[in-house]
Amino acid sequence: MPEITRLSDGSDWIELDFVERQRTPEFAMRLGIQMHVARLSLSNTISILERLGVERSRTAVHNWVQKADLQPEGGASPNHVALDETVIRINDQQYWLYAAIDPETNIFLHIRLFSTYTTGLTEILLSELREKHDVETAVFLVDDAQWLQTALDRHDLDCRYERHGNRNVVERLFREIKRRTSSFSNTFNHVEPTTAESWLQALAVWWNRCQS
Repeated sequence: MPEITRLSDGSDWIELDFVERQRTPEFAMRLGIQMHVARLSLSNTISILERLGVERSRTAVHNWVQKADLQPEGGASPNHVALDETVIRINDQQYWLYAAIDPETNIFLHIRLFSTYTTGLTEILLSELREKHDVETAVFLVDDAQWLQTALDRHDLDCRYERHGNRNVVERLFREIKRRTSSFSNTFNHVEPTTAESWLQALAVWWNRCQS
């Protein structure tokens, strides 16, 4: 299973500080988290773990992802920030996934899931983004969504309307997110919004690692 070996070798970035009892080998926990976040459903993930002699339930793997609390790293100083949102369905309800992306490095800077789209929620995203990264001199690339432009104006951040060019990276990464969630039919069923948000943030971390 050379493909599994490659995955396990590249999973040291997953911290396991949440582990209280060592019931599962650390390599198996890291591999389970990475496989589920990267591409596999819970059922397929536990099937591969079983081939490695590790028998765990779907719930166990799900809980590993949630407890790992993976978040995109801070400390970036981007020249541009592509800012946008897209619809994600949770239990047949619409939620809006906001993402701030550095188009020059193709990585997620910050990602959040909200129940709607408003100027106020965009300001929350921007406040969190400013705490994590140096974006004071960055040019924010947005579409014609007025709430995005208004929130940026209120934070005195430079904003430029752009439909194509560097802002296309947002659409590409949103398509990637929806492709990764295709096993859920782009819908998270029987989960809380915070659970879906944690999985999407973990996906962003995995994506960022693939770009480095």
